[in-house]
Amino acid sequence: MIVYKTEEEIELMRASAKVLAQAHGEVAKLIKEGVTTRQLDQRAEEFIRDNGGVPSFKGYNDFPFSLCISPNSVVVHGFPSDYTLKDGDVISVDGGVFLNGYHSDSAYTYPVGNVAPEVLALLQRTKESLYLGIEQAIAGNRMGDISYAVQQHVEKQGYGVVRELVGHGVGKKLHERPEVPNYGKRGSGLKLQTGLVIAIEPMVNLGTQKIVQEKDGWTIRTKDKMPSAHFEHTVVVRKDKAEVLTSFEYIEKALQ
Repeated sequence: MIVYKTEEEIELMRASAKVLAQAHGEVAKLIKEGVTTRQLDQRAEEFIRDNGGVPSFKGYNDFPFSLCISPNSVVVHGFPSDYTLKDGDVISVDGGVFLNGYHSDSAYTYPVGNVAPEVLALLQRTKESLYLGIEQAIAGNRMGDISYAVQQHVEKQGYGVVRELVGHGVGKKLHERPEVPNYGKRGSGLKLQTGLVIAIEPMVNLGTQKIVQEKDGWTIRTKDKMPSAHFEHTVVVRKDKAEVLTSFEYIEKALQ
């Protein structure tokens, strides 16, 4: 069942999304060579709890951390660890906040130091595809319009769009119906209605779309071990223009 949100519920979700956006900003301040991914996770959890929230991911299906931190060829669901960021790395940071009874969810992929131009281009095009998908999240459109917008933008650059992992509804549960694929046909799928809140999250690989799961049961890596990028916002379907609840503004301020 798809749960459409009232304006009152969206306001509660907006507060959750703000804490998440600020937590991402705190993480962004720390991203540099020599920092461990575990340190990033600890800072995010500290900030979220200090601001009245709970990390959505911690304990979700027994996931042991507050963030998914995925370097280089790891697409998503990477475990924070003693891995130390190095010059030339790219790192996806994915997090969620539970506050006021509602979740929010967003992700951002960072370059560390001097990153190869073709990898920087992957990050830029993936981020662009997120916003192209968001542009289609308006009442009367179909889910396939979002999916197609993402897919066509990145595939024309020769990148691989991950098929097995998708965006999703967000609300009282972290993952709700419907699924939001990053590939599809225009005019196909669910008809979008006002009050639908979804996480749109392109996961795009520099090489093949194929992925493999590691033995920990969580970590997803590109099969060819080429870099991957992941950007995500929590979005409300509206009549004329989608509303983005999460924000990259605190990240971008930290990176200036």
